[in-house]
Amino acid sequence: MKSDDQGAQAQGVALFYASLPAVFVFFWSTGFIAGKLGLGSAAPFTFLLYRFLIVAAALTALAWIARAPWPPLRALLPLAIGGVLVHAGYLGATFGAMSVGVEAGVSSLMAGMQPVLTAVFAAPFLGERVTRRQWAGLGIGFIGVVLVVWNKLGLGLGTPLGMFYAFLSVVFMTAGTLWQKKFGGAMDLRTGSVVQFLASAIVVAPLAWWEGFDVVWTPAFTLAMAWLCLVLSVGTITVLFVLIRRGAAAEVASLFFLVPPTTAVLAWLMFDERLAPVALAGMALVVVAVALVTWKPKTA
Repeated sequence: MKSDDQGAQAQGVALFYASLPAVFVFFWSTGFIAGKLGLGSAAPFTFLLYRFLIVAAALTALAWIARAPWPPLRALLPLAIGGVLVHAGYLGATFGAMSVGVEAGVSSLMAGMQPVLTAVFAAPFLGERVTRRQWAGLGIGFIGVVLVVWNKLGLGLGTPLGMFYAFLSVVFMTAGTLWQKKFGGAMDLRTGSVVQFLASAIVVAPLAWWEGFDVVWTPAFTLAMAWLCLVLSVGTITVLFVLIRRGAAAEVASLFFLVPPTTAVLAWLMFDERLAPVALAGMALVVVAVALVTWKPKTA
């Protein structure tokens, strides 16, 4: 009986970890919609400053209740760098792009470069080997992302500043994924995240001051802030770090191929945006691509 209970428990744990990629992709995709909803009431860096401070306070309370161990002094700088890359860098550039009118489809296309960049730099930075099958998957995934947003490209690329922000978001997320894989694997996800969000708040604070700290607390902004703080910054970022800790950087990064199609489906459900046949074909390619990158053949 005890053996059966242990087997069922092991299967439950395996099922939990197997579901994390789907959970991550879905909730990460909602961040684009919530961010766009909130940016109508606050400038981008002011929005992020409030978000980082709220999340840091919530995680500090959680860590205190759970009596979680705090990182040693020597680990503070590496953790802070990882947090600044993923939070202040990636989110700051993404919110900046959306605030100056870059189309969501174009931002998704730029995000589709991230898995490829991660795979390129994973070998020299982490010593990870990317197989030919995975390279093929990365190429197919990029083509799929292009097809998903192809109809949006005709709407305009936004301002040059916006496109620069969108490109920076890819660079920051790639660097953050690699840095977190190498230096953040041992951090406590509660107290380590407090350090990372506080460091990010310090970085964006001067930019928020330059914007004037102006916020209009509308119901839409409050809802967007609550969703981004609790669901994205606490829940989904934790899932991302768990995935990075358990998998190769290129495999985790390949999940970002699924974000633009998922965002397109959510936009169709919420705003009745039509999906062209070419977009549906791109979604199919993306699914194949992620399978090629993440599939591990069974060994004897």
